[in-house]
Parts: sequence; C-alpha cells; structure tokens
Amino acid sequence: MEPPNSSVAGQADSCFGVFNASDGRASAQNSIASPWFSTAFGLIGLCSNLFALCVLVSSSRKLSSQARSSFLIFLCGLVVTDFMGLLVTASVIIPYHFTKFSWAKVDPSCHLCNFLGFSMVFFGQCPLLLGATMAGERFLGINRPFSRSTSLSKRRAWAIVGLVWGFSCLLGLLPVLGLGRYTLQFPGSWCFLTLLPDTGDVIFCLLFALLGILSVLLSFVLNTVSVVTLCRVYHDRESVQRRRDSEVEMMVQLVGIMIIATICWMPLLIFIVQTALQHLPGNARVLPRDTQEMLLIYIRMVTWNQILDPWVYILFRRAVLQRVYPRLQPRPSLGGYVGGTHPADNQQQPFSSSLSFNEPRLLPTTFGGVQGGSSGRWVGWVPSVPQPKGQI
Repeated sequence: MEPPNSSVAGQADSCFGVFNASDGRASAQNSIASPWFSTAFGLIGLCSNLFALCVLVSSSRKLSSQARSSFLIFLCGLVVTDFMGLLVTASVIIPYHFTKFSWAKVDPSCHLCNFLGFSMVFFGQCPLLLGATMAGERFLGINRPFSRSTSLSKRRAWAIVGLVWGFSCLLGLLPVLGLGRYTLQFPGSWCFLTLLPDTGDVIFCLLFALLGILSVLLSFVLNTVSVVTLCRVYHDRESVQRRRDSEVEMMVQLVGIMIIATICWMPLLIFIVQTALQHLPGNARVLPRDTQEMLLIYIRMVTWNQILDPWVYILFRRAVLQRVYPRLQPRPSLGGYVGGTHPADNQQQPFSSSLSFNEPRLLPTTFGGVQGGSSGRWVGWVPSVPQPKGQI
C-alpha cells in the first residue's frame, strides 16, 4: 500500500510541482501574465524574422566577397534559429493561454513539458553561441588575416553553424538524461529549467547561465578589439586601401546584435546564477512568488532579443544607411597606383592604359590592401592580376 503522501511527493518530483498552479490561473489576467503578451510578441517576431530571411537570401545571391558570404551564412543561421524558436514555443504557449488546458491531464508523463523546456534552452543558447562565433570569425578576418590558410568557405561556415546547433542540442538534452529537470513555470504556460536547490538542478542552471555569460563576454572582447582595429585602419589618412564599407557594415551589424543580446540576456543569466546559488528557506519545493514573477519578466526581455535581431540586419545595411545619411556613400578605391606610390606623395598617377597585357605590376597590400600603420611602410606586396590592354 502506498504511503498517504506519495501523490504529493510524486507531484513535487514531477514537472508540475515548482509553483502554485492556482495562483497562476488566478493571475492569468495580470498584465505580466496576459496572453496578449505572448501572442503579440510571437507574431511580431515571426514576421520580423521571416522578412529578414527573405532579405538575406536576396543579398546572398548578389555577393562575390567570400568574407561577406560566410558572415551572411552565420547571420542566416541566427535568423533561422530565432524564427524556429518563436514558432516552436508559440505553438504551445499561445494555445494554452486561450484554452487553459490542464497540463496534468494533457501531459501526465511530462513529455510536452520536457520538449518545451528543451526548446527554451536550445533556442536560447544558440543565438549567444552564434554571436560569439561571428565575433571570432570577424576578429580573425580583421586582426589576424594571415592566420587562416584559406578563406572560410560556405561549406565550412554551415558546418560551424551545425556544430553550434549540435552543442546546444546536447546541452538541452541534459535534463532528459538525468542532470536537472524541466518544470512548469508561472503562470503555467511554459516550461524551463528548475531553480530549486537540488544538486542536479543547480549544476544545470549554472552550466546554462555561465555558458551564456561567457559567450556574451567573449563577443564583447572580440568585437571591441575588432572595432578598435577597424577604426584605426579606416581613418588612417596615410593608408592606401580598398573600399572597406563592407567590413564596417558587418561590424556595425555584429555590434548591434551583441548589444541587444547583452541587454536582453544578461539580466536573466545573472538572475539564474543568483537564484541557483542562494539557499531557499528549509527544504523548499516551490519557488517563492516573487521569484516566479521575476523569472517571467526576464523571459519577456529575452523574447525581445528574437524580435530585434532581424531588424539589426534589415536596418543597418548600407543601402538603408545611405538613404538616411547620404554622406555614407562608398569611398573610391585607391589601390592602383604605380610602383606603390603613396597617394599623399605628389600627384596620384593612375596606371597608364597603354600597359601591355603581360606586364607584371606590384600593388601595396596588408589585409584588404590596407597599410599596417601610419609610419608609411607597407606590410606586404602582391602581384596584381594582369588586365587586357586599355582596360585598366
């Protein structure tokens, strides 16, 4: 015969026992728990990401730059991740708000709750890791151009995106494999990791939060170094350079993505660390009400990350910026001057159109044809590609 309290203990150990369900139903009309939040955020986010994906596909067909192509692949992976995250989670959360189904009856084995919790972790961690990956790729492209033996091909770029998805998938499966739990959260419409003082829950919470914080900090450091380097080179008045508008555009978009991720994610990640490490009174099996409400508020903030990410790319493209600020017209290339003659020396003399087809020429270059400093010395020389007579 089962002990009289076995059902209560079983509920506490299942995915339904970390918050008071009656309180959640009573607060359904509360502003922070209103179904219109989830519905409006979901629809706006889906439309935004779908629009950004269409713009990305259109832009990728017109590209010839390898670096820009790989960057757009990472950006495409980010947009697809945000779109699928909103689609999967909204398909469960929005119906709950309008039907108020009972989780214990619809999902007695917690399979749906585990799937929703996995989706929250997977689609939450992916954008942070992809942001750090994009920052690393731009850091190498701008600061260490000769450390890569070959340019990052499209296949390798998609392989890296796949590795990020795979790693996030393994992280999301840890509670299903026994480390931590996914449990129903206030107001009863979604499932997430458990912020209770159990050893497995604490380890998983810290692993998720610290990995996200590390990704954000890594992005910040790499992007800061890249921006400083790019500003120094771009504004070097003595440099002979190709047009660098594309690299500036990529860095502006990447910094925008990083700022949005920092604002939207850091409060939640820090809150998870603080809650997981604090000692709840007694052998607590239910989260305090204020903790439940704060967790919901931080999740609302995270949702804005998925909504704003696509607009960073849509709005911070050169075509849009040049219409808003016409002074941002592309600068002419200064890469073709005889014998490496510096543009500041005497007059700028372009190559004569009478040069023969097979006549070799040397052009000054660093990464992207930019001088390595303001001392007037060239970092390297490469032979130019021969051009037909009269077409130089």
